[in-house]
Amino acid sequence: MGVFGWIHDSPFSELAALTALAALVGLAGQFLRQPMIVSFIVVGLIAGPSALGIVKSHESIDLLAELGIAVLLFLVGLKLDLGLIRTIGGVALATGLGQVFFTSAFGFLLGLALGLDTVTSLYVAVALTFSSTIIIVKLLSDRREVDSLHGRIAIGFLIVQDLVVVIAMITLSAIAAGEEAEGGGAAATLLRVLGYGALALAALALFIRFAADHLATRVARSPELLIVFAIAWAAILAAIGSQLGFSLEIGGLLAGVSLASTPYRDSIVARLSSVRDFLLLFFFIALGAKLDLSALGAQVPAALVFSLFVLIGNPLIVIAIMGAMGYRKRTGFLAGLTVAQISEFSLVFIGMGLTLGHVESDALGLVTLVGLITIATSVYMITYANGLYRIVEPALGVFERARPRREERIERLRASRAAHDVVLIGLGRYGSAIAERLHERGLRLLAIDFNPGEVRKWRRSGVDAIYGDASDHEFLAWLPLDGARWVIASLPQHDVGVTHHDPRETLIEALRERRFEGRLAVAAQRASEAEALRARGADVVLLPFHDAADRAVERLLDAEEGEEPPASPPVGSSS
Repeated sequence: MGVFGWIHDSPFSELAALTALAALVGLAGQFLRQPMIVSFIVVGLIAGPSALGIVKSHESIDLLAELGIAVLLFLVGLKLDLGLIRTIGGVALATGLGQVFFTSAFGFLLGLALGLDTVTSLYVAVALTFSSTIIIVKLLSDRREVDSLHGRIAIGFLIVQDLVVVIAMITLSAIAAGEEAEGGGAAATLLRVLGYGALALAALALFIRFAADHLATRVARSPELLIVFAIAWAAILAAIGSQLGFSLEIGGLLAGVSLASTPYRDSIVARLSSVRDFLLLFFFIALGAKLDLSALGAQVPAALVFSLFVLIGNPLIVIAIMGAMGYRKRTGFLAGLTVAQISEFSLVFIGMGLTLGHVESDALGLVTLVGLITIATSVYMITYANGLYRIVEPALGVFERARPRREERIERLRASRAAHDVVLIGLGRYGSAIAERLHERGLRLLAIDFNPGEVRKWRRSGVDAIYGDASDHEFLAWLPLDGARWVIASLPQHDVGVTHHDPRETLIEALRERRFEGRLAVAAQRASEAEALRARGADVVLLPFHDAADRAVERLLDAEEGEEPPASPPVGSSS
């Protein structure tokens, strides 16, 4: 114990030491421009028994780790939008399944060639097929490429990979349950689990159809309650999934899917992201506590070979499939880079195999090393994707058809179906009046408000409306702005100036970071605010009372001259 003996005086001291270590390693990772998941894995390795040996409260760490996995899968489920899958169509399915099949096949043969046994080769090969949806979405968001063609396709086949993970975990759970049953009824167990799965999906469909929106609207009246409800919902369904023979992971995923159709999912994702990151720390600490660093050295040669396969082979598989389907080589290359790393799910998958006794700890160490190498390297590959493409472009011509018809059709379709013309934040009386007039003029409108009742009312009237907080920077970072000509902030008076931080300033800052190319209009109650808002970046400052007064004077003068037009509701009469 030595210098670190005080750490084990209490579980709280241990937790303090682990979080402090995570902060220090995270700071170093930030300096090296690595995603936090890399730092988390390193923290797990350092805190494990082969290094500092900080972890002693295994039950507490495992509990937090399980909650972290449930929340992680819950957030993935929230993003499993069937509309997105329909939009990117067959290419996501073909590329996702094709990449899984070819990576598994080649990875299995590679494992055998490296001297791994059949079962371990199969586990490692399957683990190599999973790419990190969370890391890729974060990188695409940072590069503002989520709405690009290759970004949409990448997210589509990453979702397909997530579904493959679910199927693989169901199969593993069924096999494990069958091995424990008397007489070894793996097939019967699989059928029973699939039967439970069918019932669970039916119940899920009924919940989505009749209860999800109403329940979410009720709890969303309090932002704090919404987050507590979201975590509780993820934990409850994860526990139920475990009891039915699925797994904690699948239950958490279904919890997210059940709320994915509600207008509150983006707000939940934004608010829970930091909670997820904190809890995932304990998942990687729990994994690190099971690793023997002294045994990892023997895994380095195999890890380097598998890493090269993932970094080069996986993108080539995607490029070849997309090229055959009629996409340009550049689109295939940029989409292919998103599978040049393995996922946290890869570690979860191997961890399940270790728990079931199918593989040894060496396999977990091998996949962990591959994860460290590929995740760290792929960050740089994606960050400098354009320069890398210029280098390899001459060699990619073989993957492109003479005429990429499918991509040309998609480009024409996207040109004819632009996104929202206007994004309106704030549906008070003034904002609602603006929304009505924009809608009457045929403009495509996305309305956002912090009041669940207003969101529900506008959705019922046929207007796209979502729940969101203009002061939440994370929510604004996910705001769909593709094709929008205007962003209008018509925040009511009590939302502006009540706190020290003006939500309009948060919005302006977020739009600047997103490099929004449209125009911004913000409402102000006092003329004295107008100049400062324009200086910060607002193109138009709306002054409801002043604008209403100007309109009233125009009507009075028109009436005096006998040209009074039909009266209209006083749009700017109140805020």
